Parts: sequence; C-alpha cells; structure tokens
Amino acid sequence: MSASADVKTRAVSAVKWAALGTVTRFVLQMGVQIVLARLLGPEIYGLFAMGLLVMTLSTFLADFGFAWGLVQNQELHDDDIRFAFTWQCLSGAAAMLGLYLLAPWIAAYFKEPRLVPIVCWLSLTCLLSAMTAPSSNLLRRQLNFRWLNIAQILSYVLGYLCVGIPLALLGAGVWTLVSAWLVQALSLLLLTYCRHPHSLRPLLWYAGARRSTHTGGTVFVTNLSNWFLNNLDRVFLGRILNAHAVGVYAVGYNLANTPNSLFLSALQPAFLAAGARLQDDVAGLRQAYLSVIAGTWIVIGPIFVVLACLAGDLIATLYGDAWRESSRVLTVLALGMPAYVTWGMSTPILWNTGGKHLEALLQMPLIVLAGIALWQFSSLGVVVVAAIASATLLARALVIGVTACRRLQLGIIDLWPSAWRSVVLMLLAAAGAHGGSLLGHALGHGPLPALLLGSLGGGGLCLLAGLLHPQLLGRRIVDLLGRFSPPVPARVGVYLRSKCSV
Repeated sequence: MSASADVKTRAVSAVKWAALGTVTRFVLQMGVQIVLARLLGPEIYGLFAMGLLVMTLSTFLADFGFAWGLVQNQELHDDDIRFAFTWQCLSGAAAMLGLYLLAPWIAAYFKEPRLVPIVCWLSLTCLLSAMTAPSSNLLRRQLNFRWLNIAQILSYVLGYLCVGIPLALLGAGVWTLVSAWLVQALSLLLLTYCRHPHSLRPLLWYAGARRSTHTGGTVFVTNLSNWFLNNLDRVFLGRILNAHAVGVYAVGYNLANTPNSLFLSALQPAFLAAGARLQDDVAGLRQAYLSVIAGTWIVIGPIFVVLACLAGDLIATLYGDAWRESSRVLTVLALGMPAYVTWGMSTPILWNTGGKHLEALLQMPLIVLAGIALWQFSSLGVVVVAAIASATLLARALVIGVTACRRLQLGIIDLWPSAWRSVVLMLLAAAGAHGGSLLGHALGHGPLPALLLGSLGGGGLCLLAGLLHPQLLGRRIVDLLGRFSPPVPARVGVYLRSKCSV
C-alpha cells in the first residue's frame, strides 16, 4: 500500500472513531447540561461562565503552541517531545500563577466579588491543559482518534457524572461546575499520558528548537485571536449586564455550540493531521477539502436549521420556563453555526499549505469590528449580542474560506454544486421543522410533541428528498455516506450512486 493510500485509510478510520465519539459525547453533554441547568439555575450558570471565560483565555496563553509542532513536523525526535513538554509546563505554570494573582481584578471588571475564589481554583486548569497537550498531539499524529475519544468520554464521565451531578444534588452551587471541570482536566491528562507516555526530562533548548518555537508562536497568536472572536460576546455581556443575562446567553450558546464543537473536534483534528501527511499532494488535499465542505453544507447545515426552528420547543422541553429567554439566543446562534464549521474546516488548509500565519492575520480586523459592535449594542440585550456573534461567524467563514480556496485554486464553479444543494436542503429542513412544530402545538400536550414532530418533519423531509432525488445529495455525499455511515443495503448504495453526479 502506498503512503498516500495508507494515510487515507487511517484518516477514514480516524473520522469513524471521531464520529462515534462525537455522538457519544453529544448525548452525554446534553444530558448532563440539562440536569445541571435545572438544578443550578441561570445565575449560578452565569457566574461559572464568567470564571470559565477568563480561564479559557489563560489556557490559550498557557498552551503557547509548542506541542502543535508534534503534529505538523514531518520528522519527529525525542528532543522535540522533551522540549515541547518542558515549555508547555513552564507556560502553563506562568498562566496559572498570573490568573491566580489577577483574580480580584477580574472580579472587579465583572462587578462580581464571588468570582475571586472561582477564578483561583480554575487557574489550575491552565497547568493541567498545558501538560496534556504533548500526549494528545502525539496521539493525533498517529491518527489514534480511537483512544483520544475514549479518553475524552471517560474524563467527562468522571468529572460530570461521578462528581458534578452528586455535588449539585448536595447543594454545592457553583462549586459543582468548578469541581467537575477540574476533575475532567486531570483525568484527561492521566488518560492520554498513560496511552502515549513520553520522557519527562526537561529540555530548555536544542538544535531544532527554532522550528518548534516558530510553530508555537504562530499557534499562540492564532489561539489568542480565535479566543477573542469566540468570547468577546460574553466579555461585554458580563461587564454591561449581569450574571443572570450571562447565564441565559450561555445556555443558548452552549446548545448551539455543543453539536458544532463536537463536529469540529471530530473532523478538524483528523483533517489537520491527515492534511499534514498530504502537504505535497495538492490535488488530494483539494478533493478532500471539497468533500469536507460538501459534508458541512449539505449534511450539517440542515441540522442547525432544524435546531433554529425548534429552539423554543427545545428550551421549554429540556430546561423549563426559567430558561425561556435562551430560545431566541439559540435561534440566532444556530443559524450561524454552519459558518463556524466551514471556518473550522478551512483553517487546516492554511496550515498545510504554508499559510499558517494567515489565520490570525486575516482575523485581526474582525476582532476590532466585533469589539466596536458589541461595545455599542450589548446593552440592548442578549438577542442583539447573539446576532453580532452570528454575523462574526459568517465573516470569519468568508475570510478564511476564500483564502483556503485561493490556496487550493478553487473557484465558485467548484463550490456551486455543494452550495445549491445546501440551500435547497436547508429550505426543506425549515419547512418540515416548522410544519411539524405547528402540528404538534395543534395537538396540544405541551412543547414535547411539537419538538418531536418538528424534528421528524425537518429530518424526514430531507431524507425523503435525498432518497427520491439523489441528485440533491451529490456524488461526494453519497461516497462519504458509504464510507462513514452504518452499512446500507447494496441496492440502495448502487441506486444512489447511479442517480447522482459530482
């Protein structure tokens, strides 16, 4: 088997395991979030969201990016691993100390004195996450997404099912979420290191260090710009409004972002790692990107449209009346999430075609524009903040996606087959979801029938259209389904392939 064929085979296996892990984590996270939200309420959730906001920034600062070279470098030596681990520990410890010392000022910014001990304890995550990165990235380099997903699921179970929910039932309040987060981070560190142990001997410098520091610096700047774009909404919301508003926004944001982050965590690392092996095969990278974009627009896009249409019924069913304000936030943000996935699947193209510096550079103007908009309009409420955040996602997808297409020499004519199919299927998903929801409400018995009938209507109408008119799916999607979906009868596969084109 050729090296290229071997990489493609391992990449398919990686995506399959990532998809299985995605579904499992989605079910777990949804269940746990619902239980904890009902037990804790909006204010407690908002208080934790404020602490989590600054902690994630510090985690980005702690993970200076040295460990990313372990994925990107074509050749890898023991000194590369020792150097990366040493500096990950040093940067993680520095970020932990800085966050601990700045806790009173952070609490003063949000006008919330209860944040001080929360931020102090969450600072430990900076060091734990930085230490986890080398083993995790060594597993990604090997395309061992089977164990990565197992580790992520087990750590989540230990943190939230074994620690978080019992503490919530005992009335621990916000410390429920703090404890669960710390246990999850520690568990992930131990599980990844046990699977891929490496030398712990420190190494401050060596002959090939410059290569790692160059990649690390680029990752650091990129992570910093992405953090601002992903979190500016809550930075301004927490300052201008209050913990209750942040909690309402956080639940809507989490519901929209959970499937999105799971899609990205399943697909982006596999695409990045496989693309790193195919850096010299531009034609193969081009075809892989077109398939990924087709999957994002044609399969993932309609899912988020259904989510947006059923936001009110979903919030009412899962969270209850206390969280009704979150439904409009969910509607607006869900419509922007296909753009977020498009952005996330376009960034590996930049990294694997010698343009890794472009991701941060191109997004800098968007940070300024989003910051100005949020500063001016955040006081108008959570829905306006959601609209600005969703528009920012679309702008990021356009900027990074266009750049990726140019580097692969792709034009509108190459993307058009996926674009028109996506529009048609999204409209069908909206019509089916809305019609099913109306029927459910007409039948009465609360929001649950509307949610179920709306989901069946949106998903069923798209599925029926795809079976009756396979041209709506296209050959790329049919091939992807053949590789990654559960087995289908041979006649169905032959029928779909015979009726559709690229």
